Amino acid sequence: MTLRSLSASAPLDDVLAALEADGAVVLEGAAESAVMDRIAAETAPWFAQAPVGQDDFRGYRTRRVGALVARAPSFRDLVLHPGVLAAAEAVLLPRCARIQMTYTQAIRLGPGETAQPLHRDDEVYAARPPEGGEWAVILMWAASDFTAANGATLVVPGSHRWPRARVARPEEMVPAVMRKGSVLLHLGSVLHAGGANTTEADRFGLSVNYALGWVRQIENQYLAVPPELARILPDRLVDLLGYSVHGRIMGETGLEDPRVAALGRDRAAVRRYEDARGDTVRRTTLSGYADG
Repeated sequence: MTLRSLSASAPLDDVLAALEADGAVVLEGAAESAVMDRIAAETAPWFAQAPVGQDDFRGYRTRRVGALVARAPSFRDLVLHPGVLAAAEAVLLPRCARIQMTYTQAIRLGPGETAQPLHRDDEVYAARPPEGGEWAVILMWAASDFTAANGATLVVPGSHRWPRARVARPEEMVPAVMRKGSVLLHLGSVLHAGGANTTEADRFGLSVNYALGWVRQIENQYLAVPPELARILPDRLVDLLGYSVHGRIMGETGLEDPRVAALGRDRAAVRRYEDARGDTVRRTTLSGYADG
């Protein structure tokens, strides 16, 4: 059993076909190595303060840092990667008006770390996704080379179609081996886990979760990226952080779009952004509403 790898410039249909068949795919060369080096430098002060995990899931030799949009400016380009966003939207938009980013995490899986228990990321939600649907699309960016020896993410291809009670056999787990700057995409319903690190160096990964626009965020982005910072960020990133209205009224602030009420955006400019996005976000109503 293998995990498919495609070029980051592969056609969207090929990426979606791999996700449908296996529930996961690696896109090689999606970011420059220099971007990962900048993120490593930007997160270094935060890792210096980060404790190691204290359980089997978070690991005993693994450090984690969140709020990456605020703490690592270079990370913002990864969130906005057009090929990745196109794939996430293709999977999720049939069941929502717009997608959102619900968590970010930098993970340094240290030497001697043991393998994480297999899990599905959609287990954070109380309900199971509908037949053939997904709550989320998950990314793991390789900020260092991912190898079978240093703890590359273990994926169980095809497990998005399994009954939830089925247990994966060891031979069904495949390490997502990839070079620095590549990215693993997988569905929220796919079994996966961090691998064991038997080397002398950290395995450095950057995780991002894109989800349906109407589910609760795992990492509260309004606290992680408060309005005073969000005001200076580009429109698309602000949208993904959740500073927007889902559908007609969900997420509004005082009967107003939060980009206007909280960020001081010009209403006409917000409407122009919505018009430019068009059917992709199934345009929201910015002119108010009235309940009968």
